[in-house]
Amino acid sequence: MLRVISANLNGIRSATSKGFLDWLAAQDADFICMQELKAQAPDMSADMLNPEGYYGYFHYAEKKGYSGVGIYARRQPLQVIQGLGVPEIDAEGRYIELVYDGLSVVSVYLPSGSSGEHRQAAKFAFMEHFYRHLAQLAQCGRKVVLCGDWNIAHKEIDLKNWKGNLKNSGFLPEERAWMSAVLDELRWVDVYRQLHPDTTGDAYTWWSNRGQAWAKNVGWRIDYQIATGELAMTAKSAAIYKEQRFSDHAPLTIHYDHDHFGMLR
Repeated sequence: MLRVISANLNGIRSATSKGFLDWLAAQDADFICMQELKAQAPDMSADMLNPEGYYGYFHYAEKKGYSGVGIYARRQPLQVIQGLGVPEIDAEGRYIELVYDGLSVVSVYLPSGSSGEHRQAAKFAFMEHFYRHLAQLAQCGRKVVLCGDWNIAHKEIDLKNWKGNLKNSGFLPEERAWMSAVLDELRWVDVYRQLHPDTTGDAYTWWSNRGQAWAKNVGWRIDYQIATGELAMTAKSAAIYKEQRFSDHAPLTIHYDHDHFGMLR
C-alpha cells in the first residue's frame, strides 16, 4: 500500500504553528507533497526540513515569502529534479520530482491568474510548458503521480458557484479545456474523480478567506493527484481532511495498492 498526501500549506511556518507536522506524524504516509511553502531554506526549522522518519526535498522560490514546493519521503530517491528547465518558471519554485526505480512522485504548484492579466498570462505560459512536460513524463516508463494545487477547477461539479466564475481565473474555458486535454489526450488520470465521479461539496479542497466561504462550503476542487493509468487503477480510497485547518486548503490523501511499492516502507 502506498499512501500519498498533497497539501497546499499557504506558508509552511503558518501551517506548522497550526499543528500540521503533528497531524502528519500520525498519518503513516509514504509521501507528503507540499505547495506554497512561502519560505526559503534559512526560514526552515529542523523539523520542517526533516520530520522524524522522513527526508525533505524542496524547491524554493527566489522571491521571499512566495510560492515554493516540497516533498517529504520515507526513502531517499535516486534523483531529485527541481524545476521544468524554464528560468522564469523555475525562479518561482513550482516543480519538484523525486525519481525512484519505476516511480516518480511530483509536487507541483500552478500559478494563479486571479491577481491580474499579467499573472494570467504567466499562468498560460506555465500551462504551455507544463503540457509538453506532461507529454514527455507520460512516456518515461515509470509510474508517476503528480500532486498539487493546479489552480483550475475542471468541471462545474468542482466548484460551488460555477455560474458566477465562468469568466474568472481558475474556471476559464481555456483552462478547463487544457485540463481536459491533459486527461483525455495525454491519458493522465484524475484519481479522486476516478474514485468519486459524482461527489460535489465533499470534494472541495480550497475555500476563499473572503466572506463565509468556509462556513457555507462555497469551495473549489483545485488540489489534485494526477497519475499514470497503471498507478491510478490501483487507487483504493481518497479522503479530504477538514477536521483541522492548516491553511485555506485541505489535504488530499489517496491510498494506492500495488506490490511494487512495498520497497518504500
